[in-house]
Amino acid sequence: MKLRVAAPPVDGKANSEVCRYLAKLLGLPQSRVEIVRGAYGRDKVVLIRNVDPDDVRRTLATGTE
Repeated sequence: MKLRVAAPPVDGKANSEVCRYLAKLLGLPQSRVEIVRGAYGRDKVVLIRNVDPDDVRRTLATGTE
């Protein structure tokens, strides 16, 4: 999945924006979304805790909650 954020890649602002956006899209608290790999690079691996993977795939595919 590609995601473009407006926040600059400085002081972790872009990473925070990615987590905030995904949490809002999925209707989850931001504490359940974490970047586990790629914090300093363009490609990231994101962990989303305690949610059905099929629900995440469906929501991301449609881009709606």
